[in-house]
Amino acid sequence: MLHPKTAQKILLCWVMATLTLQTGCLRRRLMVRSNPPGAMAYVDNQPIGTTPCATDFVYYGTREIRLVKAGYETLTVNQPIPAPWYQIPPLDFVSENLIPRKIQDFRTVSFNMVPQVIVPSEQLLQRAEHLRQSTLQGAVLPATGTGLPGVVPVGPPFISGPSLGQPTLAPPQDTLPPGGQPLEVLPTPQGQ
Repeated sequence: MLHPKTAQKILLCWVMATLTLQTGCLRRRLMVRSNPPGAMAYVDNQPIGTTPCATDFVYYGTREIRLVKAGYETLTVNQPIPAPWYQIPPLDFVSENLIPRKIQDFRTVSFNMVPQVIVPSEQLLQRAEHLRQSTLQGAVLPATGTGLPGVVPVGPPFISGPSLGQPTLAPPQDTLPPGGQPLEVLPTPQGQ
């Protein structure tokens, strides 16, 4: 028969081993859905599949979700995914390590996609002809917008140099800009 102190130590070791082996586990999963389905989904610039699709994640916070589908505008959303109450420190240590069952946190986000605006060729050609005629008449056009829905300018307009068929004019030699001074000829060293 075992000594009572030895039996207590064995029981304590068995309880500690059981608690250690039955630590908790937390599974976080994000489901992305779109209307219409079948869009390619990216979470934080990583492809996760075509909607509806799901992926596991480790950290809570704001995620960049991007949906791409032919015939629809690309949709990019910064989606906040807040932590539940049991994942706020120091409670997160207890929920992830000491609770002897698996905790599952499933999040679902759904997005409606907008059909892509297709400008008819005739309307586009009319707009181009109008802009061309305006510039030929010397009109100054704003560089901020194109007048087409869904088109955003990417930067300042490109201004090219003189075209190949036109001669370039050199600045006059006799004139100086305001505040300019003429160059003085430096004396050459003796003996050269």
